[in-house]
Order: sequence, then C-alpha cells, then structure tokens
Amino acid sequence: MNKKYHIIVYGCQMNISDAERVASVLESDKTLPAGRYKKTSTMDKADLIVITMCSVRQSAVDRVHGLVQKFKELKKQHPKLKTILTGCVLKKDKKTFIKSFDYVIDIKDIKKIPTLLQAQDSKNTNNYLSIIPKYTSKFSANVPIMTGCNNFCAYCVVPYTRGREISRPAEDILQEIKEAINPTSLKLHGAKEIWLLGQNVNSYKDGKIDFPKLLKMVNKIPGKFWIRFTSSHPKDFNDKVINAMASCKKVTPYLNLPVQAGDDKVLKSMNRHYTIKDYKNKIKKLRNKISDIALSTDIIVGFPGETKNKFGNTAKLFEEVKYDMAYINKYSPRSGTVASKLKDNVSIKEKKRREKVLTEI
Repeated sequence: MNKKYHIIVYGCQMNISDAERVASVLESDKTLPAGRYKKTSTMDKADLIVITMCSVRQSAVDRVHGLVQKFKELKKQHPKLKTILTGCVLKKDKKTFIKSFDYVIDIKDIKKIPTLLQAQDSKNTNNYLSIIPKYTSKFSANVPIMTGCNNFCAYCVVPYTRGREISRPAEDILQEIKEAINPTSLKLHGAKEIWLLGQNVNSYKDGKIDFPKLLKMVNKIPGKFWIRFTSSHPKDFNDKVINAMASCKKVTPYLNLPVQAGDDKVLKSMNRHYTIKDYKNKIKKLRNKISDIALSTDIIVGFPGETKNKFGNTAKLFEEVKYDMAYINKYSPRSGTVASKLKDNVSIKEKKRREKVLTEI
C-alpha cells in the first residue's frame, strides 16, 4: 500500500512552485519505500509531512514553531511519521529547527528526499528546477525562470537562503510551459494562466536571451493562455520590458512593481538603487504604452529611520500613483540582514497606524 504525504506551504509563489516539485518527486520515484507516495489533505493521515517555509517574515517562522508540538503529538500516534523542512530557510532557522524535524534540507536538494527516506547514498543531485512539478491548480501553472537574488536589500534574507541569481535555460522554461498548456497533459490538463517566477525576473539572462526576449518567446507558443510574472525590481524594469509587455498579446495588463517606500532616504537605507522620481517615470512610460494596466505594489511601513514625514511621502506616492492593490507589511528585523543591525525605532502601534493609512488610500 502506498504511503501518504502532506505538504504545508508558507511564503510566496516560489514556495508554492517548490512544493509542487517536492510533490512530483514523492509521486514519481519508484525507489521510495513502499513505492510512490500519495497526497493526503490532512496531517493526521500522513506518513510524511513536508514544510516549504519562508524565513523572509517572522510570522511564517512562528507558524512553523507552532506546528512542532503538533508533530510531537502525531508521532505518539504514528511513530514512523517522518517530517521534512525545506524552502527558503535561514541558517539560523535551520539550527533552530534541526531537532524538531527528521530532516532539514536545502530546496535545491529535494531530489535527495528518496535517498533520505531510504537512508542510502544517491547521485541524484541535479538542478531541482528540472523536476516536472505536480501542479496544485488546474487553471494556473507556476513556472520558475530563475532562483536566488543578487540585490541584497537591507531587510531581505533571500540572498542568504537561496543564494545568488541562477537563470534557467530558456529551452527548459519553454518546454515546461508547453507541457503545462497541453490539454492532453496528465500533469495539468491545459493551463490557462502561466506565472513566470523569480526573485527578480527582470534580470533574467540565458546567453543572449534576456527577460524581454523570453517574454516574446513565451508569447509565440501556440495556444490560448495568459502570461503573468513576478517579482519585478524597479531598478531593472526598463523600456525593453515595457515594450515587450505592450507587444505581447498574451501578457496580461497587470504589473506588481514593489516600491517598498515612498521616500528616497528610506530607499537608500533599504539598498534599493532607485529614486522615487525614477520609479514614477517608469510608471508614466508604462501607462503611456498600456493604458489599461492594473498596478500593484509591495510596501514596508516602519522601516528603521522612517519618520512620520518620510512616511508622509509614501502616502503621497500612493495618492499620486493610484495603485489598484498593495501588499503592505509592517517591518520586522530578520537576523543576518543589514537592517537587523539598525535600531527598530518605530513602535508597533505606529506601524499599525501607517498600515491603516495606506490601506484606506
């Protein structure tokens, strides 16, 4: 009888995509004990629980802490239950959870899961993005085009958890998309929406193929489907990207362009490498090319040194740009980042107030 697995995901779409590849490994590897695993929707029925976590925000780390006691209780009822922690995990968090999980592994090593469960050696250490995912949606397919980040924003742990940027070969990306939109595919039965994923998709590079050219190549794939992408970094979001978006009919008129703060001094402290004037010019160019574009952004309120006047500049930017949606986060220090060395000098009460102000706008 096949054993059962349960996956818990915390974090962004990249973590969801990672989980889909974990599921594919578990459901396709014939060498696993008792054969391939089958998915179960509840932890109580699982023989294996995998968490793809996110060290980017403390709230996600706290949720994993909250599950540890639950795992102990489950193991009393099911002594052979195994638990794996992977995903976007800081070294500090790995050390914290090493005793709470049977295995804590880097996401790039998920092909080793069968080896871990069999306690044997394996040479199966290929790039994990080459794994064909077990899609969780019948409508939408998450397709990573790159992993890692070179930007080292002062508040972010991604360069420390995923490493430097690595772009996938364009040929592999196109093949995965063709498989995803194929109506006869056993993996998905024909996706209608393709999400191109990366920590900074605009810096994608495979030889002479940059992100605008990749968009055009995906757009030429026969079939009826939408193209979306995330995340974009304003410093790399240029005229070539805008022109490609405007010329590709399958690219939806939607963009998430994270500004993070509306004040130049705060942006400099964040190590973001653009000014608000730069940002607004890019928005203007985009709207001139795509008049019906829907815009969303990411914002951090209460970053160290963000005075009430500096926050007022963020509120002013919101009024000017008129975003359709915003993902607003209250700053919390993450160990190992540059910002963690700065004094967290905005009270939680004030952070909540600023969050409310932007939400109302």
